[in-house]
Amino acid sequence: MRVLAAMSGGVDSAVAAARAVDAGHDVVGVHLALSQTPAALRAGSRGCCSREDAADARRAADVLDIPFYVWDFAARFTEDVVDDFVAEYAQGHTPNPCLRCNEKIKFSALLDRALALGFDAVCTGHYARLVRDADGIHELRRAVDPGKDQSYVLAVLTSRQLAHAMFPIGDTEKPAVRAEAAERGLRVADKPDSHDICFIPSGDTRAFLAERLGAQPGAVVDDATGAELARHDGVHGFTVGQRKGLGVHAPAGDGRPRYVLGIEPVSGTVRVGPADALDVRSIEAERPVWSSGRPPGERFACVVQVRAHGGLAAAVAEPAADGVRVELDEPLRGVAPGQAVALYRPDVGGDVVLGSATITRTS
Repeated sequence: MRVLAAMSGGVDSAVAAARAVDAGHDVVGVHLALSQTPAALRAGSRGCCSREDAADARRAADVLDIPFYVWDFAARFTEDVVDDFVAEYAQGHTPNPCLRCNEKIKFSALLDRALALGFDAVCTGHYARLVRDADGIHELRRAVDPGKDQSYVLAVLTSRQLAHAMFPIGDTEKPAVRAEAAERGLRVADKPDSHDICFIPSGDTRAFLAERLGAQPGAVVDDATGAELARHDGVHGFTVGQRKGLGVHAPAGDGRPRYVLGIEPVSGTVRVGPADALDVRSIEAERPVWSSGRPPGERFACVVQVRAHGGLAAAVAEPAADGVRVELDEPLRGVAPGQAVALYRPDVGGDVVLGSATITRTS
């Protein structure tokens, strides 16, 4: 096949591209320039799309002896990922920008351009597996390495997108990927993994949002009594389940820590209370995407995941025309509107993705 390998400049995408070459595919490497300040230097393991990353990707392509290009997707990334991130926080939601990047950039904008140019698939360094079932449908499965599994942030992909995707390293644990990179002479073998939010290299999300949204004062109130406990500069500084940084200095009456229970952006109110008030047994979500193109049934058992790592529970899901309702067998804590809920098949170890949706309400 003709394969377009998305090369971030990291070790995972470099080894993924190398394996695509080894498999006999006609591979072309491409680095996506997503940053509005591409001349910025990388800060250790923070940030991405720096000039070092582009240079690392080019050197890896040279070692693999494949053509290499840099495509400027900065404007699209800003609109679909960064602006969306800011807007969601302004509404009191907790978005996942990595998930949105996969949905809007890597497997929409990039894949669409790749197909238009005659490529058959886009290859990435995500830790996930693709297996074709008996009906020829591509199943998205968890990676072999549970600590690196990225199936949650890929659960937004449609059946069409999965049919044109390649995840060559999903069957390998991370230490082995690094060892393979070293054996291949790839200089990125020991490069630190990126973490936190790639477009906030400082790691200070609250400051990033405050710069863009400005001060929007409001109150932190006790959920049980309604008493005002503190003032804040904007609901964008909070997320459901947050414990630190609440600005509340007096201890709770029972002496236990307080957590953010809810956010009301219109009034600017942040409600706080005890940890057990975070328990969620029901999730409503919108904009469902089903990996096979349709839901498994009118009502079906599943395993749900509400965070990139952790937040799993057995559940029963009921799809609707515009969303899905999920009833959990056991409560989960810290489930926030704006997050994605990914649904997995329960009968195969919870490894096969059924689909995902964006959480709108919990109870």
